[in-house]
Amino acid sequence: MQRILSRLPGRSVVIGVPFTWLGVFFFLPFCILLYISFVDMGGDIHPFQPIWDPQTGILSLKYENYWSIFRTGEGGELFKTLYVEAYARSVWYALWTAVLCLVIGYPFAYFIARSPASVRPALLMMVMLPFWTSFLLRVYAWKGILADQGVLNKVLMALGIVSEPIQMLYTNVSMLVGMTYVYLPFMVLPLYANLVKMDFRLLEAAYDLGASPFKAFWLVTVPLSKAGIVAGFMLVFIPCVGEFVIPSLLGGPENFMIGRVVWDEMFTSNNWPRASALAVAMIGLIIIPLAIYYQYSGDTGPGPDKK
Repeated sequence: MQRILSRLPGRSVVIGVPFTWLGVFFFLPFCILLYISFVDMGGDIHPFQPIWDPQTGILSLKYENYWSIFRTGEGGELFKTLYVEAYARSVWYALWTAVLCLVIGYPFAYFIARSPASVRPALLMMVMLPFWTSFLLRVYAWKGILADQGVLNKVLMALGIVSEPIQMLYTNVSMLVGMTYVYLPFMVLPLYANLVKMDFRLLEAAYDLGASPFKAFWLVTVPLSKAGIVAGFMLVFIPCVGEFVIPSLLGGPENFMIGRVVWDEMFTSNNWPRASALAVAMIGLIIIPLAIYYQYSGDTGPGPDKK
């Protein structure tokens, strides 16, 4: 019986299913994007133009689709294009959103981890409750809250704090508020998963050695939760870079991020090769923090040579 079980391809199937999924739904679409990014559409509307001449055997790759991302026209200034500004703006918003989610989410995760085990499921359900509502509806709700005649301005004027509405919608404030609200659970959950496994007797030992609560937190809790901080930071930062819905609904003309620029190039300008080149460059931009995260995980995680 053991010999029969050992011959079954169970291990290959278990490993092959996720690799097949990644190959079909990630690698294959990426290859299609990469192909289109080197195509010269010309006056045609068909983006799948051939890039190889079968008669001459020469590849005809249009590198201009990538070069135009960083320079406009002949002799134009390098890194002074709309696309580079959109990339920089996307990274800026993503970094600030990740920082705000960390500042707000860490106390939430710490409180849930220190709560009695009987109430933790209810608290975790409250964190995940927004996912039960449509993402689009949640973002639209913030338009009603932050508008000039919205809920927040009406409350401020009713309390006499302001005499006229404050411009909050279509600003940096509305962008950061919306993105922080949407991605906050992605920071809380990995932090909680890390903090709940921490041995809180270490804090008691730090108190016995004369450490203040803040010093014990900074020297004991924070170092032990670094893996959760890095994981939560990456889970927030990476999707924020390519965010499209929130900038479209809560951002103004000066808040365009790279996701909206790619959409405009694809569907408004009908320039599929340039839109594909922008998407490939954005994937490369995201791979960098991913590589840092996996390198950090490999250094800190248990391995065969680590005890």
